[in-house]
Amino acid sequence: MTSEDNSNMKPETESPEIGQSEYGSQEIEERRHKEKALVRRLDCFIMPILMLLNLISYLDRSNIGFAATQGMVEEIHLKDTQLNTAVSIFYIFYILAELPISILVKRLRFDRVIPAITLCWGIVCLSIGFIQSFGPLVVTRLLLGFFEGCLFPSLTLFICNWYKREELGIRIALLFIAIALAGAFGGLIAWAVIHLDGVANMSGWRWLYIIEGLITVVWAGLCVLLIPQNYETAYFLNEEQKALMRKRAEEMDAYSGGSGQYTKKDIKEAAKDVKTWTHGVIQITVVTVLYGFSTFLPIIIKEGFHFSTVQAQYLVIPVNIWGSIVYAIGAFLSDRYAARFLPLVICAPFGIAGYAILLCDVPPGVRYFATYLIAIPCFLCTGGSLTWLSTNCAPDGKRAASIGILLSLTNIGGIISGQIYQSNAGPAFTLGHAWSLGSLSIAWLGWWIIRMIYKRRQASKDKMLGEGIVAPDGEYTDRAPDFRYQI
Repeated sequence: MTSEDNSNMKPETESPEIGQSEYGSQEIEERRHKEKALVRRLDCFIMPILMLLNLISYLDRSNIGFAATQGMVEEIHLKDTQLNTAVSIFYIFYILAELPISILVKRLRFDRVIPAITLCWGIVCLSIGFIQSFGPLVVTRLLLGFFEGCLFPSLTLFICNWYKREELGIRIALLFIAIALAGAFGGLIAWAVIHLDGVANMSGWRWLYIIEGLITVVWAGLCVLLIPQNYETAYFLNEEQKALMRKRAEEMDAYSGGSGQYTKKDIKEAAKDVKTWTHGVIQITVVTVLYGFSTFLPIIIKEGFHFSTVQAQYLVIPVNIWGSIVYAIGAFLSDRYAARFLPLVICAPFGIAGYAILLCDVPPGVRYFATYLIAIPCFLCTGGSLTWLSTNCAPDGKRAASIGILLSLTNIGGIISGQIYQSNAGPAFTLGHAWSLGSLSIAWLGWWIIRMIYKRRQASKDKMLGEGIVAPDGEYTDRAPDFRYQI
């Protein structure tokens, strides 16, 4: 409508225009209300399944720490650093599995891959309850690492195909909260199975693996029914909700759209992007802290703080619950304000202080308090850094490859964590605590570098937008001028 047209209009003719504006506003508000209800529904039917999968996965891999406090080392005659070798060797096949599954899982279908790998690692976990020596322990840990290595990339990319970019932070956070809760439930289950010691002439640690292996196998069967192929076949969505999901899919197309037929170009784009590798190197450091802390915490509490076996099992519970609460709050605020950098640099110094305390000669109560300080960044920094990269990658293929590269690098931290807490290093565990302190310090500095990279790129994008430069058709990536980074 031109200004001349406006000048000739009578005042009363403005009311239809106002009515249309109000109608449009009401339509937007109605869409927003329906979308919130849809996201809540996804949270009720999707996230609990994925959280339980990740919780069970982490229970099965970290049981070795609880089993070690219950006599496994002596019963299967582990010597010297064989326990540490068994912890570290898990991550060899874990690393090798992550990049290929990140590229292939969408093509192979999430609803097939996730139940299949869950069944496989459940069977392997159950079989650990019957091992008699170091050799079978190594074989089962390698297999466990391979199948569980396929899980986390599958869960992360599954979430990215159902949720919008601005909704991802808290949902990925829920996966890491499940890891924290696994530490809590692991302590509770480990404490309970002590009472099964001697049943059927088997030690309590064997029942720990058998029971959790059976739970995993059962849950794998249920996942066949509970995980939908896509939103079009989702049993929990009605036709109106599916139509809204189609609209959301169109809006997300540049970020998480696509057919799943990723190209070599997508992988090259991810591999030559400096932010992929910078995030990946930092992720090595924070995962070293996460896996070292969560796997060896029962041993640290027992041997380092001089508590009993039973006390070590239940004292890990509140520490992990505290870590999950901190992460939930941090992830909520990060999503709400689209702030990825601040939660990381604020929380890391608490962990640095915690490890500094553990390196000092202080009473056991003070050392135990330090574990709560460490739990503040332990889960939040690991998941927060992953979310930061995930929200800043486009399109779908590049994001999948970037996450695959990052997760492959990440679990180098798992190998390191298995070596820094040597079995004969107690009660001080100086190497483990000092290495973890240094790792958090490096991560803290690294996040400032990543922030600088995003700031410089965003300034360049703003300049291009001002000059009217747009991305060529069919070549939209996160380097496009109108793609805004979350910082």
